[in-house]
Amino acid sequence: MKVATAQYPITFHQDLKEWEIYFEEWILKAVQENAQVLLFPEYGSMELVSIFPEETRMDLQLQVKTLHTLDVQVKKIFSQLAINHQIIIIAPSFPYILADKIINRTKVYGPQGYVGFQDKFFMTRFENEDWLVSSGEDILTVFESEWGNFGIQVCYDIEFPIGSKLLTEAGADIIFVPSCCETLKGSTRVHIGARARALEYQIYTVVSQTIGDCDWSPAVDINYGYTAIYSTPDLGFPDDGIIACSTHQTEGWLIQELDLKKLSFVRNYGNVLNYKDNRKIEIQMKEKTLKVQKIKIPSSAS
Repeated sequence: MKVATAQYPITFHQDLKEWEIYFEEWILKAVQENAQVLLFPEYGSMELVSIFPEETRMDLQLQVKTLHTLDVQVKKIFSQLAINHQIIIIAPSFPYILADKIINRTKVYGPQGYVGFQDKFFMTRFENEDWLVSSGEDILTVFESEWGNFGIQVCYDIEFPIGSKLLTEAGADIIFVPSCCETLKGSTRVHIGARARALEYQIYTVVSQTIGDCDWSPAVDINYGYTAIYSTPDLGFPDDGIIACSTHQTEGWLIQELDLKKLSFVRNYGNVLNYKDNRKIEIQMKEKTLKVQKIKIPSSAS
């Protein structure tokens, strides 16, 4: 599978057509490098808010409601791009109104159009407290393609093992991580999570992040990020587990071909067998043979 992950700036646009032309230019750059799966970052779609009046752009709740009105048009644009170029597009996530709540949804498009979605489960404090974004549907999806199987863990989700565990057990070889962070600290947490999941489950993880500042958006006004592709640091892979990594805060694609057959080999013959041993621990916990005890250390003699 040849993947392309975007280090993507939130950009101002005059109207939807201008944005569509701009977005297709991004697609073409990856397609020219024969990329098959294209990953865009979390909340990359927030640049569409730039086409609204200023009073809409400055209102966190109003911008989501107005952005939601573009859902059908944007879905059609992404579908057509995926069909025209015969690729898979993991689109920039969208604050989506579901029933009476706002969720963070990443949609996936394939060579025949719209395929499905993955919602974010774990909300950051800003999403919870300021933006009023909630957890999405309780469904994890493994997307099966001719090039390989993958799952998606949106930003903060990758910092917890449970989603990646369930996805890899269901057959995912790659976890794509669309992300949006304000600071190097936040960006680093996501990358550490991605590296940990690659180690724990002996898979590939691919991170895409937003970059740059935009003072016209209270939601994504400051963005710090970089792209990277990780593996387990074991036989057949780089010693540090870093397949590829971009320069921080630099716009562009990071493109890499990933050999999925290496994953099966390392899970069976690696220097360590993290994936199998993880499952042993789970069995021990279920059978209650793994226990926690406490031992009090006496204070020093007075």
